[in-house]
Amino acid sequence: MANIKSAKKRILVINKKTARNKMIKSQLKTAVRRFEEALAAENYEEAKTKLRFVEKKLSQAASKGTIHKSTASRKVSRLAQKLNKAM
Repeated sequence: MANIKSAKKRILVINKKTARNKMIKSQLKTAVRRFEEALAAENYEEAKTKLRFVEKKLSQAASKGTIHKSTASRKVSRLAQKLNKAM
């Protein structure tokens, strides 16, 4: 355990950031899963709206630094390809 006051503070801050990042990543996984479920059910209109939602969440996560900007872009691109291929 840290003895220095600033190190103790850093531990607390890192724990908060870790919890926030974990929450955001969980939300992303859920959003992607719901999109893929709509796609599997061949509900394309719902899949389109879910894709827009996933794209929004991915860009928000990238802007906050939870995931890299390129990762967000790549995931959106791959999901859009899945939708276009399915239609």
